[in-house]
Amino acid sequence: MPEMRFTIRWPDGALESCYSPSLVIKDYLTSGESYALADFLRRCREALTIASQRVEARYGFPCSRAMGQLARLEQAGQAYATHPDARVAVEAFAE
Repeated sequence: MPEMRFTIRWPDGALESCYSPSLVIKDYLTSGESYALADFLRRCREALTIASQRVEARYGFPCSRAMGQLARLEQAGQAYATHPDARVAVEAFAE
């Protein structure tokens, strides 16, 4: 499967490199765009779940790295949950 990394910028300016086991993430996020925190997390949840399911369909087991990445994003997002205008920017994709 064509895995990829994508870089995001959290509301506090911190950069984070993220992982997806599938290019499907590019169907949900756009480089150069920023998303409201809840929308960003929803998009990542959907895309990484689909990516994990694609791995499972091909190899017989879900992608633990995709689910770990999702858990990391959701955990980190909690720090900004009380900020109503919090946005997450997608800086770049690296295939």
